[in-house]
Amino acid sequence: MMIGSRALAVMAALAIASGSLPLAAQAPEAAGSRAVQRLPANAVAVPFMVGERLDYEVRFGALKVGNGSMEVREIEEVRGRAAWHTVFTISGGMPFYRVNDSYESWFDVTTLNSLRYHQDVDEGSYERTRRYEIFPERGMFRENESPEEPTVANPLDDGSFLYFVRTVPLDVGKSYEFPRYFKAAGNPVRIQVLRKETITVPGGTYKTVVLQPTFQTKGIFSKNGRAEVWITDDERRLMVQMKSKLSFGSLNLYLRRSSGTK
Repeated sequence: MMIGSRALAVMAALAIASGSLPLAAQAPEAAGSRAVQRLPANAVAVPFMVGERLDYEVRFGALKVGNGSMEVREIEEVRGRAAWHTVFTISGGMPFYRVNDSYESWFDVTTLNSLRYHQDVDEGSYERTRRYEIFPERGMFRENESPEEPTVANPLDDGSFLYFVRTVPLDVGKSYEFPRYFKAAGNPVRIQVLRKETITVPGGTYKTVVLQPTFQTKGIFSKNGRAEVWITDDERRLMVQMKSKLSFGSLNLYLRRSSGTK
């Protein structure tokens, strides 16, 4: 029983299997942000838009342990820059151990560089809040009220990386390296394109491209995690399935509904 809860906590820590209550609660507007009515003319072309929402079923082996969602909520202005605001949450577990985590990313619409990243973790009796302000123009980031630290060129956080990968050409048999994780120790992020495959999930049947991402960190996307991600083999690049073979079992994520997609 505790293994299922542990699996949820690992997912939340890496922000890859998102989940929420049936509808994620609206988070308060971030300090220093305001809604932007339209994309600027120099915005990078992307396969997602405001209002896109993907809902998932999370399973540990055959046991359903939570629900998931990824949402492109709006475009906001962050320190004078128009930014995509995405929300990635998780909720589930057992009656005696509940998980209710939220991850929010703000990334520049013209460069996809991360500008702000929030983590709100509530797992059993453990709670932690992290607020990152990321300054690509100065090559620095700050966690909560701590002193600034160096970041990498063109930084990406956990959430924005998922959307960035959807913009990259992916050829079967090739491997790609991106030294863009905002904490330098997590680099390089490697994406290996394994194969094409047609799969059926609760949300339907999809032609997909199968990826194996590797971060230089602990967790599902570490070298030991052996995670695979299925994204649609079309212009939308929707994540429809994720599987990870960990030492304590298999943790799987299945798309059950999508809305607001292009």
